Formats: sequence, C-alpha cells, structure tokens
Amino acid sequence: MKRKADTSFYRKFLTIYVALVLQNVVTLSVNLADNMMLGSYSETALSGVAAVNQIQFISQQLLMALGDGLVIFCSQYWGKRQTEPMKKISATAMHAGLLIAILLFALVSIFPRQAVGIFTTEESIIREGVSYLSIIRFTYLFFAVTQILLATLRSVEVVKIAFYLSVMTFFVNCGINYVLIYGHFGAPEMGAAGAAIGTLAARMTELVVLIIYIIKKEKQLHLSIRSYLQHDRVLSGDYFRVTAPMLVVQGLWGVNTALQTVILGHMTAAAIAANSFASTIFMMVKSMAVGAASTASIIIGNTIGTGDIALVKKYSGRLQRIFVVIGLVSGLLLFLIRVPILQLYDLSASTKEMANTFLIILSVVVIGMSYQMPTNNGIIRGGGNAMFVVKMDLISIWGIVIPLSFVMAFVVKASPAVVVCCLNADQIFKCIPAFLESHYGNWIRKLTRE
Repeated sequence: MKRKADTSFYRKFLTIYVALVLQNVVTLSVNLADNMMLGSYSETALSGVAAVNQIQFISQQLLMALGDGLVIFCSQYWGKRQTEPMKKISATAMHAGLLIAILLFALVSIFPRQAVGIFTTEESIIREGVSYLSIIRFTYLFFAVTQILLATLRSVEVVKIAFYLSVMTFFVNCGINYVLIYGHFGAPEMGAAGAAIGTLAARMTELVVLIIYIIKKEKQLHLSIRSYLQHDRVLSGDYFRVTAPMLVVQGLWGVNTALQTVILGHMTAAAIAANSFASTIFMMVKSMAVGAASTASIIIGNTIGTGDIALVKKYSGRLQRIFVVIGLVSGLLLFLIRVPILQLYDLSASTKEMANTFLIILSVVVIGMSYQMPTNNGIIRGGGNAMFVVKMDLISIWGIVIPLSFVMAFVVKASPAVVVCCLNADQIFKCIPAFLESHYGNWIRKLTRE
C-alpha cells in the first residue's frame, strides 16, 4: 500500500511538473523568437519593444500574484472538494485582474510617449516603442482573463491545456510576425507594429480556444459567465488578506528587475550584451525551478485541504529532496550547454568571455534557486504562510541585494562578474531560512472555511 501511495505521489508530481515546465519553456521561446526576428530587422525596433515589455513585465508580475493567491486558496478547497467557494475566489481574482489590465490600458493610452520615455531618451526608439504600444495595449485584457482562468484550472490539477495553448500561441505569433515584420507574401512591412499584431492575434486566439475548452471539456468546476458575476465579501476578504502582500512584493520584483537592468546598463556595453545573452539562457533553465514551485503549491494545498497534516509534512520533505535533484541537474545542464550555445552567436571575443563567466556564476545560482524558490513559493507560501515569504523577499532584495549591488557597481566600481554575483546572492542565502521554516516553522495554515 505504501509503495502504491509513493508511486501515486511521484506520478502526480511528474504529470503536473512536466506540463508546467514545457509551458514555461514554450512561452519563453515565443519571446526569444520575437527578439531574434526584431533584432535581425532593426535594433531600434528591438529596443523600442524591449522598453514596452518592461512596462508589461510589472503588470504580468501582479497578475501572477493574483493567480498564485488563487491557487493557494482554491487548492485547499479542492482538497475538500468544495467547488462553490473556488468559483467565488476565482471571480474575485478575475475582477482584480481586469482592474489592473484596464488601469494599465488607460495609462499607456493617455501617456504613451511618457511610458516609453521612462526607459530611453532616444527619439527613434521612443517612436518605435509608441508604435508597438498602440497595438500591444489591446492584449492586456485578453492576457489578464487567460491567466486567471488558467490559474483556476491549475488549482484543480488541470495543467496540460496551458501547455497546448502555449504551443499554439508560439506558432500563431511567430507565423504572423514572420509575415508582418518583414513584409513577406505581399504583406506590408510593419516592423515593431507587425510584431504587436502577431502577439494580439495570438492572445485573442488563446483566450477563445481556452473558453471553448472550458465550455466543452472542463468537468470539475463547471465554470460559466455567471460564475464571474458573483461577489462574496467574506471570501474576497480572505483572498486579499493573503494576496495583497504578494501583490506588493511581485510589483516590487518587477521594479527590482528593471533596476538590475539599470545597474548593469550603466557599466560597459559588453556587460549589457553579455547579461542579455546569459539571462535568456538562464531563464530557460530556470523554468525547471518555476515549474517545481507551481507543482509544489498545488500538491501541498490539496493535501492541507484533506486535513492530513502528517502527510503534508511528509510530502514537504519528499518535495525538498526532489528540488535538490532538480537544482543539481539544472546547474550541470546550464554549465554544459553554455559553450555550444555561445558558439551560435556572433559576439565579440570580450562579450563572449564575459557571457561565459556570467553563465558559470548562474550555474551555481540556479542550484540554490531550485531549492529555495520551490520551498518558499511552493511549500511555505502554498501551505498558507505567504507573509513569511513576503517579509523574506523584502528584506533580502531591498535590504541586501539592491543596496549591495549599487555600492559594488557605482562606489567600489567592481567588475561586472562581481556585480552579477551580488544581484543573485539572495538565491543562495535564502536557502537557509527556507530550510529552517519548512522544517521547524509554523507554515501550515488552513485557509478554508467550513
């Protein structure tokens, strides 16, 4: 019986994990393909789009927080097989997601030049960015609805549809981009605006297919438009008590990412190019840790919902051993692929050497990240103690990492390699509080109501 239960656990973990990792990799591949196409078309167009994407990144972090908060609650209710509260929480998350999307749409519609101008002063780049923004802003609503619906499905362990959607998005987006960026097959040559049309078409198609899937195939929750017209004040209060601090931290994380770009951007040109290259490869490998965090959140939440606390602790220990293995595999993978991938790029010798150094550093960083991120965001936060992770992130990022990196870059004038170490130091030292809290802390919180 024990062996059967163990097999069931690992099968459940792998089923969810593989789908989420593949979805993340394909999604990143869409961004990579966009950058490659725009980069070969025009560096100015690429820079304009990159500036707009910085704005979107912050809103995406907020939507991610709403989705993660939804999964934390709904996974516990799903463990109890109570679906009505899940629908009400999903409705609350949807209303908040739409509000964020509408506010962002309004701001960039009223102040397009100012929005792009935050990240660059070059008129040609601002012009390309505004052209891209005038179309891409219409994707915000579609993206918000899709993300909340997918988070709702994720809480009932329906994850494969997200992967299938990401594959479809990849082909729709890349196909339209190829035609409209360059003006192939008699189409107009639109550059950055063509890339925006490709993304808009992909987002619209993605949402339509997802809604059709929910209507035709989704059997657990029986979601409908009526599900999203309701409001429960008590459950909304429960949801925002946990999710509001996560929104603050995720929003600050978006700002933190932009600041990291600023810090390295004020160093050498080789540092900017090397960091851009290394970050792209790192993000792909990091998908293994991100998938592990999402999977752990679902499994831990479901198990807490059943009321079997001893099993929750057992699963926590088992998951952490898996995270260590994922970290070692990720670190080795990144270390081994760095040289072959570097050979594919036409970079100067100094940039290649610096990118190689960055990737060696990140090969170590990803080991720590693969343990602390799933333990903190998957087990501890997924177990209901979101405030522990919020406090730790605020202290580590804003109290240590950003100040230390600024001092090393602008006061000490340290090398780019040292600055990259400082920018990623939290991925290593957060392993200690993650281990202590998960083994000795009071992180298991029952969030459901009877």
